[in-house]
Amino acid sequence: MSGYSYTDLVTHIRNYTETDSNVLTTAVLESIILNAQQRIFLDLPMDSDRQMATGTLVTDDNTINVQAGAVFVRGVEVFESTTALTGVSHFLQKKDVTYLREYISKLTGPEGGQAAQDVTGFPKYYAMFGGATGLGATTSGGLLIAPTPDAAYNFRLYYNKMPATLESSSNETNYVSLNFPQGLLYACLAEAYGYLKGPMDMLTLYENKYKTEVQKFAGIQLGRRRRDDYTDGTVRIPIKSPSP
Repeated sequence: MSGYSYTDLVTHIRNYTETDSNVLTTAVLESIILNAQQRIFLDLPMDSDRQMATGTLVTDDNTINVQAGAVFVRGVEVFESTTALTGVSHFLQKKDVTYLREYISKLTGPEGGQAAQDVTGFPKYYAMFGGATGLGATTSGGLLIAPTPDAAYNFRLYYNKMPATLESSSNETNYVSLNFPQGLLYACLAEAYGYLKGPMDMLTLYENKYKTEVQKFAGIQLGRRRRDDYTDGTVRIPIKSPSP
């Protein structure tokens, strides 16, 4: 099956459900398609959602703004260099905000033998706050780091981003519609039959078809794309020999 465009998907949904634009209006279909894409994003981690951004820490500023559209952060790599993304680098350890607060308190409070003050140095930990997401036009969350940077170190941020969704006017195709068309169609049909209040056997049919396609596509995204024949070995499927 070839990939779908937004227009193709709309046509198929109406054909499969045997309805027209009077029942499944453009507005309704936009919601159905959006909900289906959101479900796929949450159900199936894909390499296409993995993004990377670079930046420079601000001296004496213990926060990092995440990129617009980020859903969650997978890692933060900080370089010892303040001029380039080369040389020695360190991945920060992910902790909760409460851990960072305690860490800073132990360094600056009575237990640390110092008066309460900001502790600067090369960052070691990071924690999310405000959801660490940037789902709007501007970032709405970020990362807290400790110790507070004592220099403008370069960093690389690894995160997952919600892919561009299908839209009738500006985005006719995306990675999911071109590479996971069956799953997208079945997810849309499950949403459509839920909206139409049945028949329940059809809702169950496409719900099961969607789950089957997710398992197959996940085998590629989480299996084959993450494996290497040299380091992991070739996948072998055991075949039972017939009894003598």
